[in-house]
Amino acid sequence: MVVGKETAPMEQHNASTTADSEIQNKARLAILELANMISVPMSLNAIVRLNVADAIWQNGSNSPLSASEILARVVPSGGGDAHNLERILRMLTSYGVFEEHLSPNSSNHRYSLTDVGKTLVTDTDGLSYAPYVLQHHQDALMRAWPRVHEAAIDSTTEPFVRANGEPAYSYYGKKTEMNELMQRAMAGVSVPFMKAVLDGYDGFKGVEKLVDVGGSAGDCLRMILQKYPSIKEGINFDLPEVVARAPPIPGELNFFFIVLNFF
Repeated sequence: MVVGKETAPMEQHNASTTADSEIQNKARLAILELANMISVPMSLNAIVRLNVADAIWQNGSNSPLSASEILARVVPSGGGDAHNLERILRMLTSYGVFEEHLSPNSSNHRYSLTDVGKTLVTDTDGLSYAPYVLQHHQDALMRAWPRVHEAAIDSTTEPFVRANGEPAYSYYGKKTEMNELMQRAMAGVSVPFMKAVLDGYDGFKGVEKLVDVGGSAGDCLRMILQKYPSIKEGINFDLPEVVARAPPIPGELNFFFIVLNFF
């Protein structure tokens, strides 16, 4: 008969203590990452402001560049701090925005765009997800975030109103630059999405009148009408300040803008 050796109580205790310690260490690291999470969107915001994605892309080459080479393209007049830019690039590399390339014979790190990073590249229509990044990190919105807890205390509290004195869409309507940025952001997101929808969805066949509520500048509705000329009428509802700045629609499309506050 073979008798197995039982684990001594002290060994069991030590193993349990070690496991608990590892769990606690992971928890501490996780909360530290969450506490510093603002560094991610702020670094992304910096990359967009510097137009780094277009600088790397260069008409589709996406050739790996060092921080110094990128800086030379985004600040052609010279100057800047390549070391600080590289810190931003390396941090966003860890979140899948860039791919880092290490040279075996050099200490230089070079960076190219991943599929995530390519969404920030300006396409042939002049669109990208870059304005969406900027729109979500404007000063007016950033002022509202520290007040989010107030909405849990008082359900009538709107953090944006508390921070800026009026509702967001009213505020944007009075700020031409912010309004234009929002429209570029919406177009940058909705146009590629609608292209994908139209490639795989044929539910607009047989439709005679189509209404888009909150259609912004009308990009999605215009794309649908262009693919389905059988639609006799397209109506785009949105706020007056949005409609006022919407681009002209080709005359062959039976397309109408109507002002409507649907909030």
